Amino acid sequence: MKYRPYLLLAELTYRCPLHCPYCSNPARYPDGRELTTAEWQRVFREAAALGVLHAGLSGGEPLQRADLPELVGAAREAGLYTNLITSAAGLNEARLGQLKAAGLDNIQISFQSDQESPANRIAGAAMHRVKLAAARMAHAAGFPLTVNVVLHRDNIDRLEEIIALAEELEAERLELANVQFYGWAFRNRAGLLPTRGQIAAAVPVAARAKQRLLGRMRILFVTPDYYSDRPKPCMDGWGRRFLTVNPVGEVLPCPTAKEIKELRFDNVRDHALDWIWHESAAFRRFRGTEWMPLPCRECEFREVDFGGCRCQAALLAGDAGVTDPACALSPHRERLTEFVQAAQSLEAPDFAYRQNP
Repeated sequence: MKYRPYLLLAELTYRCPLHCPYCSNPARYPDGRELTTAEWQRVFREAAALGVLHAGLSGGEPLQRADLPELVGAAREAGLYTNLITSAAGLNEARLGQLKAAGLDNIQISFQSDQESPANRIAGAAMHRVKLAAARMAHAAGFPLTVNVVLHRDNIDRLEEIIALAEELEAERLELANVQFYGWAFRNRAGLLPTRGQIAAAVPVAARAKQRLLGRMRILFVTPDYYSDRPKPCMDGWGRRFLTVNPVGEVLPCPTAKEIKELRFDNVRDHALDWIWHESAAFRRFRGTEWMPLPCRECEFREVDFGGCRCQAALLAGDAGVTDPACALSPHRERLTEFVQAAQSLEAPDFAYRQNP
């Protein structure tokens, strides 16, 4: 069976003025330099030819790239819908005008909380007021606005206030994604993991807001895998719908796939994107269902959740090829259960903040 990717996450740089303790990006670059403007232009053309419809322009902080308007224009010229995924650091009226002229379709701004002091503490930088100003500026310029808030132990109790902030900013979409434990988040998981009580209180708050704001603002609420009995269909299955190109040109089935140390990821400097998607060993390794161990191989949900998250299996069980421990049927479920129980009994430790390269 041939699979077609629909979304390209273009990680333009890992440079970022924020230091969020749940960031999934590495603190140091892999060997090599960032892709040039011309190399990214080729990536966008090849992605469109492969069937991609949507380009997420991400980082790090993509506004750190001086050529961002050129990259937006190249993606649009290739026929891709463009979404700028940003912390808003560096987003002023001049740059906003350049991006609008280049054809940018949507802006997504991350917030750490609805309150200035805790938001700045989580970000490790005084950015909350900058974000508020940028969101209002983007809306005034006519951009559809998405607000993204990573939820965790420190801010989930303020979910109603966070939703109210997104309403005030007239966001069309609000993403409430409980922290996923990769990268720096895995290192800080004991301090970031909400309690079961916090999750139980948050679920009805999100449900009521979805109903109340139906037709005005779309709300996406994702509960933590660590409290699930069923794993999520990570990226709709490995190598089925999404691909990521990182700042130095490595092509990944998901943004955190570098957590799987035994895999080698091919580079757009060495191969065409079409070849990497269809033929590379990394993309074929967990695609489909033939790779699955028991109990996944005989599970009625094997083509629904595809065995869960390969990165999570690697981090928690030490083997990317086993059933995700987020599944209650996983032979490695005990490792997840033990951690959750231990984390609930401890006072949250101080964050280890991401350091920039």
